[in-house]
Amino acid sequence: MLRLTEIVLPVGHDDVDLRRAVLVRLGIAEEALRGFTVFRRAVDARRKSAVQFTYTIDADVADEAAVLERAGQRLRLCKAPDMTYKPERVRETKARPVVIGTGPCGIFAALILAEAGLRPIVLERGKLVRERTKDTWALWRRGVLAPESNVQFGEGGAGTFSDGKLYSQISDPNHLGRKVLTEFVAAGAPPEILYMARPHIGTFRLVGMVETIRTTIERMGGEYRFGSKMTDLIIQEASGLRQLRGVVLEDGQTIAADHVVLAIGHSARDTFVMLRDRGVHLQPKPFSIGVRVEHPQSMIDHARYGKYAGNPMLGAADYKLVHHASNGRTVYSFCMCPGGTVVAATSEPGHVVTNGMSQYSRNERNANAALVVGVTPADYQGDVLAGMLFQRELETRAYVAGGATYCAPAQLLGDFCADRSSVSFGAVLPSYKPGVTLGNLASCLPTYATEAIREALPVFGRMIPGFDRDDAVLTGVETRTSSPVRITRGQDGQSRNTIGLFPAGEGAGYAGGILSAGIDGIRVAEAVIRSIANR
Repeated sequence: MLRLTEIVLPVGHDDVDLRRAVLVRLGIAEEALRGFTVFRRAVDARRKSAVQFTYTIDADVADEAAVLERAGQRLRLCKAPDMTYKPERVRETKARPVVIGTGPCGIFAALILAEAGLRPIVLERGKLVRERTKDTWALWRRGVLAPESNVQFGEGGAGTFSDGKLYSQISDPNHLGRKVLTEFVAAGAPPEILYMARPHIGTFRLVGMVETIRTTIERMGGEYRFGSKMTDLIIQEASGLRQLRGVVLEDGQTIAADHVVLAIGHSARDTFVMLRDRGVHLQPKPFSIGVRVEHPQSMIDHARYGKYAGNPMLGAADYKLVHHASNGRTVYSFCMCPGGTVVAATSEPGHVVTNGMSQYSRNERNANAALVVGVTPADYQGDVLAGMLFQRELETRAYVAGGATYCAPAQLLGDFCADRSSVSFGAVLPSYKPGVTLGNLASCLPTYATEAIREALPVFGRMIPGFDRDDAVLTGVETRTSSPVRITRGQDGQSRNTIGLFPAGEGAGYAGGILSAGIDGIRVAEAVIRSIANR
């Protein structure tokens, strides 16, 4: 198989045009091309007057060696790498590893362990995904929070109620991301996620996929236990070493285990406290705070695609913005959701947290994204959990500013820049449920954050015309962009000071987003397999 890069075609092309372009690039006759697949398709919208698609193609040709020799370097052509995942198996063992958490990281850790024949026990503090969905909607529709079953906790993790983005900028030399995407397609995701440069799934499809992967894991001997909240670790200390021997559940039950994957997510704050108290090594880490901004999706489409806006080949447009403010802070867009909604994402009573969500169709009226400012441990000095307490403080302020009903505080962009309270909406209406309370978001964020965002907005308006329109809606607060701590681990995947504990994913500070969390779950599962095999 040969890989061709940078095949460029205009908006409106079809499969015949693509095949012709492949033949021309290779310089071969029709009958010499046995077939081809699209490996990657990206939109190039740098020139709105000539939006185009860029393809990477894997082609099966009759005389591969001759084509390669003739092409040299000039055709941007090479042999396609083998990206097939090759699972390992372990000789029969009585030891059953435990996976804590069923977000993307925990799911893929459990899947790889099950493929290895290790029959993992999977613990989830929340509910099955469909029961969890009902509880989540109860908060959005009626303002009723279930602390153990919400956007953050339950089968599928926080990524279930999101845009379902499946791209990442992490290094992936072993093509583990391909394994993640392949398993998603097998579980019901659209095959296009294998080649789209910025693929997404959407919440409704994620629900069914999570259930399908669970069935696969159980068929291979894995065991799921829902409503099973881990509250303590059993650690044996001898000769200066700390060896994990099991976990304790909220109901007092203990599970013996000397290999535990800790995929708890970035909002398991009670678990962070327990880990600190049990002496597991943690470090504070940077994260970001800010607000959600909403604009008409049609405005974003026109700004990005010009005359091509609305073309079904392009879909809803997204954006990525960065500004380095004069006060030393960096402001950037995060988790942009085209054609989506802003959702309530708290997991604790008396807190308001925002996030963004889209369905696969991305056909809601508004575009939304977080506008966030980076913060570091210097901004929340204290013990290792000071960042978590800082998040809580901002979320409590937002809860009070919203009226103490899980409504969120909101403000028009023009009023935010002028530092005055908003009293009515313009053409842009907020999508956040259970509702918003107009006011002044300055009370919910540190001064340095509001100053930096105010400075960034007109800059972003020059990048995307209309971005700084006065009636765009800001809703607060966005605090859970990533974990406030890192549960440190060594090259062997284990905690730096607790043998047998394998921190993984977003909660451990080693991933950000569905794809990178799934990749990290695979990496950690492979580390567990190596540890068991070498005993």
